[in-house]
Amino acid sequence: MAFSLRAQFEAYAPKSIPYLRSYSLSALQRDLGAGVTVGIVALPLAMAFAIASGASPQTGLFTAIVAGFIISAFGGTRFQIGGPTGAFVIIISDVIARNGFEGLMLATIMAGLLLVVMGILRLGRLLQYIPYPVTAGFTSGIGLLIFSTQLKDFFGLQIEHMPSAFADQVLACATALPTTLPGTLAIGALTLGTMLIIRHRIPRIPAPFAGIVIGSLVAWAMGLDVETIGSRFGGIPSTLPSFVPLSNISMETLHNILPDALTIAVLAGMESLLSATVADGMSGDRHNSSTELVAQGLANIASPLFGGLPATGAIARTATNIRAGAFTPMAGIFHVLTLVIFIKFMAPVASLIPLSSLAAVLMVVAWDMSEPHRLKRLFLAPKSDSMVMLSTFLLTVFVGLTVAVEIGVVLAAILFMKRMSELVDIHSLDTGLPEEAITSRRTGNPRVVVYEIAGPLFFGMAQRFIDIMRFTRKKPEILVLCMRLVPIIDATGLEALETVIRQGQAQDIRVILSGVNPKIMKIMTRLGTDKVVGTDNIFRDFSTAVAETLPYFEDEEDAEQIVGELPHCK
Repeated sequence: MAFSLRAQFEAYAPKSIPYLRSYSLSALQRDLGAGVTVGIVALPLAMAFAIASGASPQTGLFTAIVAGFIISAFGGTRFQIGGPTGAFVIIISDVIARNGFEGLMLATIMAGLLLVVMGILRLGRLLQYIPYPVTAGFTSGIGLLIFSTQLKDFFGLQIEHMPSAFADQVLACATALPTTLPGTLAIGALTLGTMLIIRHRIPRIPAPFAGIVIGSLVAWAMGLDVETIGSRFGGIPSTLPSFVPLSNISMETLHNILPDALTIAVLAGMESLLSATVADGMSGDRHNSSTELVAQGLANIASPLFGGLPATGAIARTATNIRAGAFTPMAGIFHVLTLVIFIKFMAPVASLIPLSSLAAVLMVVAWDMSEPHRLKRLFLAPKSDSMVMLSTFLLTVFVGLTVAVEIGVVLAAILFMKRMSELVDIHSLDTGLPEEAITSRRTGNPRVVVYEIAGPLFFGMAQRFIDIMRFTRKKPEILVLCMRLVPIIDATGLEALETVIRQGQAQDIRVILSGVNPKIMKIMTRLGTDKVVGTDNIFRDFSTAVAETLPYFEDEEDAEQIVGELPHCK
């Protein structure tokens, strides 16, 4: 019992525990340096993502603090940095618009519970089955939507109410172009240019932080009349996250937000495990997907209860953490402490940050999310993959992220099943003997026909199997189905097999099965298929099955020669 409990604990043990047991001064120095660096990178991004989502900037900081601590302390990844990300921007703004901030809180908590259950049930691997064209499609769509939402602040456009639909946003921005504020545009362009130069010339310096510092200093020094965090939100309070209780929970609200909770859970799980995989590739470490999902779930339960937003592992910040020399998960905790110090002692400074500078930061993030080079490559992929990617992209942009993910996964599943069914080979086995040797002298029909099934017998190819097995003209006296290359069979495949058997029996054709996999035989026995075909018509190998057909031949030597001519089906 004690061994079992210990094994369960080790299966879900956070990555931080073994490293803290032997923590050293050199590890502390590396983690401290990396944590401060990532904290500086996370600072503008957390505020920018929150503002783009329709929330206040402090909610982004609270998310990075609360969720970031839990993900680093209890996660299954050594270098993971958690917090708000661009993937959630569109769905958060949509949920807030429909159900208010309390609806978002409830959806995030439900998503957190789902993630915990997924982690406990070890379902992390299932998220890896979501095809790349689907993730590329909706990620690029999110990038385009984020870009379009930042046009207003980047140009300083005078739009009283920004529409939520993409096409309406573009039209509204185009109509309002004459109201562009030169000073706002100049600061946004300066921030954007600074970031691009820093990224290419001095990659060690956090480009978002440098761009915002330069933009803010120039706007302040020149006394430009630009909209800032202070002028729109009244600044950032110097208070740390505090408990925010839930209220007004109803069954109607739960019903309305369930699809959003599922989308948040899937996105959080996918992005966190993708970030963990990227970190493994960069560091040579290996993450625990179950522990990571549990930690992501706990983070998304706690974050809204302390005034935060949905959170997940952030790929760019995690990569920065590794490049900055992090050694243990403590680097993520130091990143949280950096944000805490900023809120306590430098929150008034954040009030001076121009919103056009934050818009420039998000435009770069949107471009990075879109990954145009990967999209271009996918257009050269098989047409089915290109279709799935394009469909998911267009649905994300013009319909909604939840619908896009659902339809994208369904489309990819259908195409996968089609490809799998095409791989299944059902063919007759040619003995190579003269036709007169295998043809009945009485009826002129073939005495024995042998078909080999190579591949899974599942619902995707069940009808094709039935169609192939139709004997409309020259029906045989006996049909041998060689099944040694059938690894799996589902209920639809069994139903198709029984249909073929009954059709054969109705035409006085004896159906014999050979080489049935033991696992498949158990299923057939459990569902009664063995009684349909008859237990005396099921043989462990092909030679035994064909030997059963000897009475159907006028010449016993013919039968033995047929068996000898089919060595690949023995």
